[in-house]
Amino acid sequence: MLKKTTRLALAFFSSTLASVAMAASPSVTVGVQVPLSGQYANEGQGIENAVKLIASKLNEKGGLVGHKVNVVACDDGGDAAKAKACAEKLVSEGVFAVVGSYTSGATAASQPIYAKAHVLQTSDGTAEELVLHGYRLFFRNAPPNSAEARFTGHYLVDAKHYKRVAVLSDHSSFSKGLGDSVVSEVEKDGGNVVYRGYIKAGEKNFRSVLAAARAKNPDVIYFSGYYSDGGRIRAQEASVGLSADFVGGDANQNVQFAHLAGAAAVGSVIINFPAPENLPYPQAKEFLAAYKQAYGTMPPSIYTLTNADGMRLIVYAALSTRSLDPERLASYIHTRFHYLPYAHRLQFFPGITGPMGFNMFGERSGSPFQAFKVEPDGQYLAVYP
Repeated sequence: MLKKTTRLALAFFSSTLASVAMAASPSVTVGVQVPLSGQYANEGQGIENAVKLIASKLNEKGGLVGHKVNVVACDDGGDAAKAKACAEKLVSEGVFAVVGSYTSGATAASQPIYAKAHVLQTSDGTAEELVLHGYRLFFRNAPPNSAEARFTGHYLVDAKHYKRVAVLSDHSSFSKGLGDSVVSEVEKDGGNVVYRGYIKAGEKNFRSVLAAARAKNPDVIYFSGYYSDGGRIRAQEASVGLSADFVGGDANQNVQFAHLAGAAAVGSVIINFPAPENLPYPQAKEFLAAYKQAYGTMPPSIYTLTNADGMRLIVYAALSTRSLDPERLASYIHTRFHYLPYAHRLQFFPGITGPMGFNMFGERSGSPFQAFKVEPDGQYLAVYP
């Protein structure tokens, strides 16, 4: 029998050899283009953490198709000009795939650069325009504005029976597009939109817009923008004498919403697909446990997980094809997980956020929406359906 010191020495030697082998093996680079500074920074940091966690787990098992996975992040700040610069930088660094960006505007600015360079891209940007350009290597990892708007219109009119709806947006392609779609869906369902207003994202004082909405006597304010503004809007309603309920679009579901809204957060409703802690899928529970172990906290929002699904989709396609060629991976995803309504045989990728299929434009299918109410302890309670 080997002495303990000999066994330890051999274990250390084996570990060292494995490390040397990994270091000497060929590598492949995945880019992460997200806002790491500015008002959406915690979303971007969550996404970067998720991608690095998946890469780390791969490298522990020998890498991806025999290649060590390197992750290079670029901070686009959620800004279109910075996003373009990020895309050019990541392409120059030889990425074969990119996860990001978080905002639709930043994603739209980067898309043509990645498409021209034949880089596979996944994004949670939900603006309709992102899948209208024919970029075959682009896949949306979150449901689009139109799907969310249909659910929202039904919730506001048929489930809650609101009689007078005010809709607020910022001027981004994501927020304006979602807000316009909600207006259309509310009216299709026989509802009444009494006010359509706009804010400037990032401002601190929204009282003038809220006062204008109050003059129309709405019984609900629907806001289609981001949590960094939604929390303040909710907090400032009472200061202008507005007692309407608050319903926010998916980008309001972030831990910072309750912090910014304060006591007014309680009772607010957010429309999204299930929050991380409410996902029923085994792979979601496993990922959340690994994330908390690695970073000491839970993800800031569901978008950490949708983008983790984007990375997992890339990995799955690479392992299935034994290839790192973006064109081949895209063809595999389109063929394997192509979604056709009413088809006799459907294939879905088993995402953390639920089953994922894609149409010919890279549009995600699947993942039903729900309405969540903010509880006094800051948790989200599913209230509909």
